Amino acid sequence: MKTSMLLSGIFVIAATALPAHAQDTVTFVGYSGLFQERYTKAVIEPFMAAHPDIKVEYFPQTGSAAMLGALRAQKAAPQADVALMDVSVAKTGTDEGLFDKVDESVSKNVADLYPNARFEGVAGVGVTFDNLVLIYNTDAIKTAPDSWNALKDPSLKGKVAMPGAPDIVGIGTTIIFDHMNGGTDFIKNIDAGIKAMEEVAPNVQTWEPKPDVYATVVNGQVALGVGWNARSQVYADGSKGKMKVVLPKEGTILQINTLNLVKGGPSSAAARKFVDYALSPEAQAAFTAAMYYAPTNSKAQVAPDVIDRTVVKAMDKVIQVDWIGLSKVRDQITQDWRRKVIPLSR
Repeated sequence: MKTSMLLSGIFVIAATALPAHAQDTVTFVGYSGLFQERYTKAVIEPFMAAHPDIKVEYFPQTGSAAMLGALRAQKAAPQADVALMDVSVAKTGTDEGLFDKVDESVSKNVADLYPNARFEGVAGVGVTFDNLVLIYNTDAIKTAPDSWNALKDPSLKGKVAMPGAPDIVGIGTTIIFDHMNGGTDFIKNIDAGIKAMEEVAPNVQTWEPKPDVYATVVNGQVALGVGWNARSQVYADGSKGKMKVVLPKEGTILQINTLNLVKGGPSSAAARKFVDYALSPEAQAAFTAAMYYAPTNSKAQVAPDVIDRTVVKAMDKVIQVDWIGLSKVRDQITQDWRRKVIPLSR
């Protein structure tokens, strides 16, 4: 038996006395806050109920970069077993030898994943799909915007909020605009996207909305924002009609979280059982119902009123993004933002 502590981003596991019924403990690293709360209730607690011999301990991190840093620090003596993180960061972890391959030998559910959930050169597989959306305050905007070009509307000067580059929301919105304006390969040239963002910038009140973009729209600090669908839907539910969510007609991009097995993790066999469950249709459907992330398992059965609030029925509008290639040009895009976009905002 082991117990775990988190010290300065590094997991420390100490031996303890065995309980009457010994358990394996799977150390799971994932996002903090609302994600942790909903994922624990929808996936982790049902798994533990079905596997009383396995305990899953959730260690929250603020983002994928923080997770990668902790896993790097313990590479010589891994303390974590499973890490849920963005695919581009998972690629870096794979390249550094931090993860074991998740394939059909780990879980038969891998065969049922959508093609967008499997990646060349990434050891893990997709466990959630999310997508960029527009969110708007219903007191300030009476007619739902149906286009990303609403961000350029001169009547919204100083009334828009969105995270700027290097945040993936800012970069992702630039990729969408690049695609809308004739761009064919943003990795080679994203000038059309940058030019469009230069038109958006005068409307932006803040590139660093606090506490987040969703709250600033709900409370009317701004009229329009860009966010991720899953959190947008949850905030919309709690806003008493103050905020609504739109997937614009030009399409969107996917943000994909992957489930990764830590190489040499202390509870490898139990971790594989957890990964198998997390990729199952029932676990996928439960988390979609809990937080509106689209399932990556094609056999997940989700209620129509829930699935309609995800990207599943709009997959034909998804703009394909080479997330692995993006990691090579992200710094350059961020520099373009700092030189050409941000100076044009309020």
